[in-house]
Amino acid sequence: MSHFKKTNAKIFAKSSAKVTQDTVYWKQLGVPVLLKEFGTINTIDFSPIEPYHFAVSCSARVQIYNPITKLVHKTLSKFRENAYGATFRSDGQLLCCGGDEMHVKLFDVASRGLLRVFKGHTRSVRRCFFTSNNSHIASFSDDKTVKVWDIAQETEVYSFNAHDDYVRAGAVSPVSPTTLLSGGYDKKIKMFDTRTSSEPIFTVDHGSPVESLIFLPSGGIFISAGGTELRVWDALCSGRLLARVSHHHKTITCLALGSNGSRLFSGSLDRHVKIYDISTYKVVHNIDYSNAILSIGVSADDSTLAVGTVDGIVSIKQRDAEQAKAVNVPSKKGASLSTRRFAGDKFQLVSHEEKIVTSKFDACLRKFQYGKALEKVLMPHVTNKTPHVTVSILHELIRRKGLHNALLVNENKTTTALLRFLLRYLGDLRFSRILLDVFNVVIDVFEDKLGTCSPEVFELFKKLQQKVHEEVELTKDLLSLGGAISLLLSASVTSVEPSSAIVPPPIVPSITAQT
Repeated sequence: MSHFKKTNAKIFAKSSAKVTQDTVYWKQLGVPVLLKEFGTINTIDFSPIEPYHFAVSCSARVQIYNPITKLVHKTLSKFRENAYGATFRSDGQLLCCGGDEMHVKLFDVASRGLLRVFKGHTRSVRRCFFTSNNSHIASFSDDKTVKVWDIAQETEVYSFNAHDDYVRAGAVSPVSPTTLLSGGYDKKIKMFDTRTSSEPIFTVDHGSPVESLIFLPSGGIFISAGGTELRVWDALCSGRLLARVSHHHKTITCLALGSNGSRLFSGSLDRHVKIYDISTYKVVHNIDYSNAILSIGVSADDSTLAVGTVDGIVSIKQRDAEQAKAVNVPSKKGASLSTRRFAGDKFQLVSHEEKIVTSKFDACLRKFQYGKALEKVLMPHVTNKTPHVTVSILHELIRRKGLHNALLVNENKTTTALLRFLLRYLGDLRFSRILLDVFNVVIDVFEDKLGTCSPEVFELFKKLQQKVHEEVELTKDLLSLGGAISLLLSASVTSVEPSSAIVPPPIVPSITAQT
């Protein structure tokens, strides 16, 4: 005898995000550990050497944390005012930091000793970085200047004054010790070369105040963040725009690279961290946080993700080694499940048979107990958590011509629950076609009984009448708006002279978030 065919409830379910290798990989970062600091977390930077300590710039100090124990490893407190932009040198032994004191300070990480103080800026120093040869420090300041300092001589060797507003973003080339970028609140990004004059090599316009800049490991491409948009530029072609990426709905504040430069992280005031594939600039994963994000850092081996927020919280996600060994993913076939196990550097798929379980409402349908089936899918825990299951059973009852009899079995209780369900989900685009058919059946059942119904049922019918009226008015407004847009588009086409020469603008690839 053939098995009873279960009701297909998946056709009404919300579309779920596709499980990709990136999703599995980044979800292995465990539950965040939250650390409270004083003041906003303006910068987080990871040491490039193990055990990948990370420096947190906040208030008038720099805290260096151990990512394993989540405890403060060292504290650099030789600041009288706020510290900004603490950054490790490529060997992890030195750390440079700016601040509201208008100086750039150089520390020895092991001894916490202050080795150098570079004086010359007239306003706060927001960012500072070691050049690729580790012999100079580039600093970016609110005095609209960019300066390069010689570490050994403790002197200023270059100064660039080409911006018209605060310089809050900067980057140094990973392959050239003489090349650096600056981004200002004048919306301009400028590239400088210390081997030439003080004039920038080229200038590009980001379109919004620039909050962050970062070079890709090759040094030929850099990415800028400002407003709600990322822009990708070709440094070797005088700053040619390669792509525009917009997936945030509030200002993007920080950028970081992970997975050996193949993944880009962006943090925003919209409380989201998005991870992009550098080859396509598409979002491969998204992480939500409780407050606006100001800084982000990723360890070199992707084992730790640290995020700083405006309320002084440092959120640390650590990769769980045990969790990485076995990850379950949904299978494509209904007859079996696949378990993905991690072994070395490869994933192995192990299949096992799925146990066939008949749900309670399917058991009622199998026995032609339509009233009981309807009663079970109208239970609150079903309608609240899985409304698509309720709609599927209603659809099946209509197909079997059993909904009319099901409503008569337990008229008061079942009808009240069904009317509440219709009132809640009638406007849902996934269910509206089926629920309109259900509503028609309900009207057929109660058209001669409405005067004798309970006050509760009568009140629900009145609310449903108002709901239908609102949906009709909304449809009329949308149709009117569509007609107005069509008129505007028609007018814009007819206003163009046929003989006028129109030169199309250069095509720039744009990657925008889907609504």
